[in-house]
Amino acid sequence: MGFTLPPRMNNSASADQVRSLMARKDAIEAEMEAQFSILQSNSVNMDTPLVDPEGFPRADIDIWAIRHARVRIIELRNDHKALMDKIMLALQEVYDPGQQPQEASATNSGTDNDSDNALQPFARVDGVAPGSPAATAGLLREDLVLSFGPLTKSSFATSSLQPLAEFVAAQENQEVVIEVLRPDDGRLRLTFIPRRGWGGRGLLGCHIVPYTA
Repeated sequence: MGFTLPPRMNNSASADQVRSLMARKDAIEAEMEAQFSILQSNSVNMDTPLVDPEGFPRADIDIWAIRHARVRIIELRNDHKALMDKIMLALQEVYDPGQQPQEASATNSGTDNDSDNALQPFARVDGVAPGSPAATAGLLREDLVLSFGPLTKSSFATSSLQPLAEFVAAQENQEVVIEVLRPDDGRLRLTFIPRRGWGGRGLLGCHIVPYTA
């Protein structure tokens, strides 16, 4: 996946850290793909039994290679998850250095009301595909986005939603909490899990456009 950052951030230490983390992410994903290819070449997956019905090791597969690949895949999955958490925090630092981490905000909910009330819409939902992660999360057309994970209106130097696209890509298969403003229902918190393979294009299955009051 290509990764770009706003020009004003290109020389920052935070941006360099994000690029480094993304490079490690790509390397981990490439190695995972290589390990899965070992399983595929033996026509097995992570759960396929390696013994025959009588309990003897199967002679038609490379058991040592399969076991090694399975162990390595588990290790890589753990590394990948930890790395994605680091990427999320690094992206937050790049796009909104003054934004408090969500974990800290959650522990200070009593003092967050003022900052929550100050949130302003920065994007509008222009369409939601049926059966998509966005639809499953409850997102509706014409919802106004107040926050998307750590991203708020102040995270965007221009009208481009590039920071949001990069953040979604970095959070594939992980929960993302967003807050929207809905004409009839007021402010709502929704939880997404960006993912592929839902039957349509993109990780969310919705069209989000910049919003200006």
